[in-house]
Amino acid sequence: MRPDLLKLAARLAEREERFAIVTVVRREPPSSARVGDVALVSERGEYHGWTGGGCTRSSVLLEAMRAIADGEPRLLSLSPEPEGGRRPGVVFLPMTCESGGTVEIYVEPVLPAARLLLFGSSPAVRVLARIAHAVGYRVDVIDPEADESAFPDAKVQRSLVADALPRGAHVLVATMGDGDIEAIEAALARSPAYLGVIASPKRFAQLRDALLARGVAREAIERIAAPAGLDLGARTPEEIAVSIIAQIVERRRRAAKTGQTENVPVREAVDPVCGMSVKVAGARHTAEALGVTYYFCCAGCRTKFLADSARYLAAGAGARGS
Repeated sequence: MRPDLLKLAARLAEREERFAIVTVVRREPPSSARVGDVALVSERGEYHGWTGGGCTRSSVLLEAMRAIADGEPRLLSLSPEPEGGRRPGVVFLPMTCESGGTVEIYVEPVLPAARLLLFGSSPAVRVLARIAHAVGYRVDVIDPEADESAFPDAKVQRSLVADALPRGAHVLVATMGDGDIEAIEAALARSPAYLGVIASPKRFAQLRDALLARGVAREAIERIAAPAGLDLGARTPEEIAVSIIAQIVERRRRAAKTGQTENVPVREAVDPVCGMSVKVAGARHTAEALGVTYYFCCAGCRTKFLADSARYLAAGAGARGS
């Protein structure tokens, strides 16, 4: 990989930003890409590097954004005859360049570790911190009296700074009545992917009433897992920790499968000339016709459209954007 792309990847990783590395792994002439060509796509849709000309760039950009959103790598095959060589596990896309050629590109999303915020330092929280770290979470413990030696794999914070809490994190409140309301409100304000509370049904009913009285939306309260954890009949701190991490993982994977994540979906349009999907945000090639914006994978398709727009509009292949 080029040194400048390595440095950019390091900066993005340090800032905990999502991005994808796309690498050409196979080509057939006359494709302009070479095996080993690499590009980096940021979560904002910025494209750095080279994996081929405009005919491949839009497709690669769109698939990279999808990979960043769902966290799944994919192998792309762009060919003039994408239906001719179906292989399991490969995403086939049309190569619209008149020069032809085939190129295969591996897209690998690079995502920061999922965050787990633990309010409190009870025995169950101590076990949960160790398990979560082993599973791959970045763990933060927020408790003014936490013993740092009990959390070797976590960062201990002595006070709650609501504005500094990360968005979309997984959160467990186990403060045992000392600051429950403040911790729950702070977590809800940051759109948590999961919010669980260790509390008895009676205690959580009191918390629910207090939150409603403070203006917290009922819908937000209903999404709180209380008591936290899957119903495994857990009794010991170790069993309680297992039930909670199991619930967090289950909800996280279910959300990823159904697309209900904190990631913003990628808005797409269809090139009215070649039929390829094009990422709307930041599209480089567009044209107006009858008050509608059309999006194109490359300058060549845009030129064809402008030369005979009536033909393509009559075909009804255009996808409208605003």
